[in-house]
Amino acid sequence: MKNKMRISLRISLIFVAGVAGLCNGAFAQTVEQGKKFLYYQRYKSANDVFDKILAGNPNNIDAIYWKGQTLLADHDSTAAGDLYSKALQTNGNAPMLLAGMGGVELRMGKTQDARQRFETAISLTKGKDINVLNAVADNNIDARNGDAQYAIEKLTQATQVKNFNNAETYLLMGDAYRKLIDGGNAVQSYQKALALDPKLAEAKYKIGKIYETQKNVEFYLPAYQDAVQIDPNYGPAYYALFNHYFEHGDATKATEELNKYRAVSDPSAETDYAVASLLFVDKKYDEAIAAAKTAIQTQGDKVYPKYYLLLAYSYDAKKDTMAAKDNLNLYFQKQKPDALVAADYEFKGKVLTHFHEDSVAAIDAYNKAIAMDTARKEKLRIIKEASDDAKAAGAKGAYAYWQGVAFPYIDNPSESDIYNWGFANYSAGNYQAADSIFCGVYESKYPNSFFGYLWCKNSAVALDDSLWSKGLPLEPYQKLAAIARSLDSTAKAANSPDSVKYKRYAIESYSVLAGWYNNVKKDKETATFYLDQWAAIDPSDPTPGKFKAIINRPVKQPARPAGGARRSGAK
Repeated sequence: MKNKMRISLRISLIFVAGVAGLCNGAFAQTVEQGKKFLYYQRYKSANDVFDKILAGNPNNIDAIYWKGQTLLADHDSTAAGDLYSKALQTNGNAPMLLAGMGGVELRMGKTQDARQRFETAISLTKGKDINVLNAVADNNIDARNGDAQYAIEKLTQATQVKNFNNAETYLLMGDAYRKLIDGGNAVQSYQKALALDPKLAEAKYKIGKIYETQKNVEFYLPAYQDAVQIDPNYGPAYYALFNHYFEHGDATKATEELNKYRAVSDPSAETDYAVASLLFVDKKYDEAIAAAKTAIQTQGDKVYPKYYLLLAYSYDAKKDTMAAKDNLNLYFQKQKPDALVAADYEFKGKVLTHFHEDSVAAIDAYNKAIAMDTARKEKLRIIKEASDDAKAAGAKGAYAYWQGVAFPYIDNPSESDIYNWGFANYSAGNYQAADSIFCGVYESKYPNSFFGYLWCKNSAVALDDSLWSKGLPLEPYQKLAAIARSLDSTAKAANSPDSVKYKRYAIESYSVLAGWYNNVKKDKETATFYLDQWAAIDPSDPTPGKFKAIINRPVKQPARPAGGARRSGAK
């Protein structure tokens, strides 16, 4: 199953020295323990550590900063904002807190306020504190509104600090390049991080994530396996392996990797959901539905939102599209917006395509999935899936739309590519679009191809549906006649049976043109010209001669009465 129900796993590790004068050695060690839990994405354990520190010392800036980062990683920007705002009331010039608050403001869309926070934090440390520069970069990378190029600028600045030897700086630089969809520089940065810290499993894991976006199994699978070899406690890599086997339908191996993940991670609703989702990959749809419903009934409003997604997938697999749609709508209502991934929107597009009234919403969902996926190959896959789904559902308008979306991605379009795009629009009744494609794109790309001119004519006729009131088909018929006559001559010379086809279309065109000039334009001379062309291509056919005689027949004058008119009063 491609990119389905993927649970996003991401958090960066930054080791920051304890703030001088605010925590002794014991506290510093405990903060490091909390940061280690954060590194392993064990958010509950990390929060517990930081809460214990803050219970003893509410003004521990290091613990406040990292608790806020844990909250942000767990998609709770509101709580993080409250935490940082309160701490800044008494520690207004704490650089790390300013960086953290800037990350919150980015998530609120306050980009200018955030930039001011970052610059102030850097200024307070004279641009020479690697921890602060890392924090500024990290908050820009993680926030959707963050500036990855700005992050790279600050990380580069960090590498120029005297005695630089910080693997996390390069780790973050890799993340920034990933955000910019620059996989090459991202991999190089992660490799630099590993050179400084060979035990940094996250760097290997993220190299794997890059190759996974490219669907390069030969590279991403070994990267994840290397990550758990480097650090057997690095849970995210086990979860990535679970996802791999899950999506490839291997329930046995998926279960093995999930069990390894559970052994090194915090108990969570997310993990419980993953266990239930294995019923789906094992094609036990009724059991998956029962498990999801039980979780929803017992947990109520606090239920993990993806149980609704599991219901939607299971009902869709059972061909119950209405139930799939209802549960998918509930999932989108209850899931946090920043937790939604491309696969969620892709599935939404697939389900909504089955409903004519939701055709616009289906297209919108697919477009969001395409925008969120960074790899060109994946964008094309989603576009093809959207196109295939629309075609299977008989949604002609949507199918034509996706043919148009796909076309710019074709490096050297064939005649078949252009024809399929144009005919999809013609079939959907989009005659103006079909006219532009066949009379413009097709004829321009393949000027010697018969079918471009034929369907240009068909589209023009369909577009001018008022008996040629606008005269739109005139030029298409003229061009069709010319290409058909030329190809007829070539076919005759080669004794090809195609001559019959081309001759038929040439005659049809001349006949229509003659009729239009005679009946609509009252132009007998031009009508006669086209009848002569008809006769030239088929001398044995008497029809053009008969029509020619009719339209050129002298008009009879009304007969005068015998003896002429009598004058009034004549005798």
